[in-house]
Amino acid sequence: MSLPPSLPSPPSSPSSPSFPSSPPGLLSLDPSPVVATLRRAGCVFAEDEARVLLSSARDAAELAGMVERRATGLPLEHVVGWAEFCGLRVAVDPGVFVPRRRTEFLVRQALALCPPGAVVVDLCCGSGAVAAVLADRRPARLHAADLDPAAVRCARRNVAPLGGEVHEGDLYDPLPAELTGRVDILVANGPYVPTGDVPLLPPEAREHERLMALDGGADGLDVLRRVAAGAPRWLAPGGHLFVETGEHQAEAAESAVRSAGLRPRVMRDEDLYATVIVATRPRVQVP
Repeated sequence: MSLPPSLPSPPSSPSSPSFPSSPPGLLSLDPSPVVATLRRAGCVFAEDEARVLLSSARDAAELAGMVERRATGLPLEHVVGWAEFCGLRVAVDPGVFVPRRRTEFLVRQALALCPPGAVVVDLCCGSGAVAAVLADRRPARLHAADLDPAAVRCARRNVAPLGGEVHEGDLYDPLPAELTGRVDILVANGPYVPTGDVPLLPPEAREHERLMALDGGADGLDVLRRVAAGAPRWLAPGGHLFVETGEHQAEAAESAVRSAGLRPRVMRDEDLYATVIVATRPRVQVP
């Protein structure tokens, strides 16, 4: 997964029904000292973050420690150990890529084309957030993979309880051979930040997330090209590939997918600043 240079998305409010209730002892605490500390540290969404911290800390001492770690620049999700994604509470371990709100658009596109019982593969799965939502909303035969051992451990915590399997390795390499030509939904939210733009990312990303989860090569499309090249072998006839990319990369990404023999279309959500390539393997391959 990757994040193009932009402001971070605001954290989700812990008032979502999918979240447990805040500890009673912290519900009555005045959030203004926490908000003030976060503002001084440069947190753009200090009020929202304060609510998340208050909902997560079990007592005042733990809250103080969390606020201190957040103020020093540790991503909020790494501080509290979870992120809200598509209404699910997803575990996020230190150093693991934090699921971005924009990627919820990719998930919606995949859900719209995912029938019950589908074979689903999530490459570059990171924390397993995308896989977890797909498994939760569309019960499926689910496999996920990532090259980062820390991400694999985290993804297993999120995906295994939903019946999915998580593999460690490079893209398609660790997948069971029996999935060849049988994948209905293939999601690959790989790194797509051009190498030269990595220094422009927010400090939370470039200092606390693995470079391999951010750097997509000279034009940001190195991983996407590899995913597209291998997709026809793994997709079932009529199966779909979903990849997230930057708006300025969409034309080149679409061309790369088409060159692999897939039929692409570009989907956009301006509110989320999200661009997704949806590509379909033709049911009848043209020689």
